[in-house]
Amino acid sequence: MPITSSSLDGMKVAILVSDGFEQAEMTEPRKALESAGAETQVVSPLDGSVRGWKHLEPADTFEVDVPLKNANADDFDALLLPGGVVNPDALRINQKAVAFVRAFVESGKPIAAICHGPWTLINADGVKGRKLTSWPSLRADLMNAGATWIDKEVVVDSGLVTSRRPDDLPAFNREMTKLFELAHEAALH
Repeated sequence: MPITSSSLDGMKVAILVSDGFEQAEMTEPRKALESAGAETQVVSPLDGSVRGWKHLEPADTFEVDVPLKNANADDFDALLLPGGVVNPDALRINQKAVAFVRAFVESGKPIAAICHGPWTLINADGVKGRKLTSWPSLRADLMNAGATWIDKEVVVDSGLVTSRRPDDLPAFNREMTKLFELAHEAALH
């Protein structure tokens, strides 16, 4: 029987988080990406580890693979931005985090953002002229930044996939994997 490769073999995905990310919005997409063959790495402005949250309660800690101060967007093929309220609020005022995200936006590499994750994209100039969705409270922020906000479980537009909440994770993971596969195939040819 021939050895088959997975659709994302060789793809490196950065998961940018600080403390306070919604845990399922990191762990579920990470599992989907790794199941498809991608290598994922947690990138953070925090050293050592980061803590996820389950809604309003602190949850598990996760090891930081690459400190943000050492991270280079050129070393990755795609970016995942989990939500939670505290996490993207901390990231969007961190100049290194915004520059890291902006490098993905400017290079056209695929980006997946869920819930409050698009907040950081606003500061990285990554939403103007794009269609996307998010947690409902970000609607005005995104529209004021030039995006078209759509209330759907998942929206894909120009290398960006977005979703609203943890309940949307099955659709988000499916569309994120498809988008990343297309980008990965294009990069290989």
